[in-house]
Amino acid sequence: MNIASMIDHTVLKADTTKAQVKKICDEAKKYKFASVCVNSCYTKFVAEQLKDSDVDITTVVGFPLGAMEIEAKAFETKRAVELGSNEIDMVINVGALKDKNYEYVLNDIKAVVVAAGENVVVKVILENCLLTKEEIVKACELSKEAGAHFVKTSTGFSTGGATVEDIKLMRETVGENMGVKASGGMRTKEDVEAVIEVGASRIGASASIAIVEGSKSENTGY
Repeated sequence: MNIASMIDHTVLKADTTKAQVKKICDEAKKYKFASVCVNSCYTKFVAEQLKDSDVDITTVVGFPLGAMEIEAKAFETKRAVELGSNEIDMVINVGALKDKNYEYVLNDIKAVVVAAGENVVVKVILENCLLTKEEIVKACELSKEAGAHFVKTSTGFSTGGATVEDIKLMRETVGENMGVKASGGMRTKEDVEAVIEVGASRIGASASIAIVEGSKSENTGY
């Protein structure tokens, strides 16, 4: 199993500097990670750094709360793609889901999928730690209906990250033809192997090097 090829090497903290982003890009090329995941202000810079490499560019949208207008998320997505992003990780509107306003949640995801275009992968961040099991299932169903390519556990900035139980539930809900991304709290190779075993097909992590090398991470979050 090539774990490195499944990892989105991630740097999303508010105090992230350009030098740190360059370091992440250099590491991604060295270890052949799936993508580098950044906030949109760094999308163009990352695209320049990763030019002529096989590493993709993931930009987060509506991050980390998901409570933006639908049109704002669509614009942010369109702009990120223009700047070079070929993967989008969007946060759902958690409040709308809890209100059972499923039409809004569906349209929110659809707007991002449409704005991204046919050749861009869209991953939908559910923020499972704020949801009931029933809400996780519904969010997965809506993401699938909207045409997204992945469902994702967490932003890494709320009250919890990926769990084996949630990954198993998400995989059972979306089936085999949609991706499941485990994100938040992934610190060791053992953490990653456990979620892959129950259905994760992509990993979001800032401790990526420690994971692939099997060493202890000093990183405490994104």
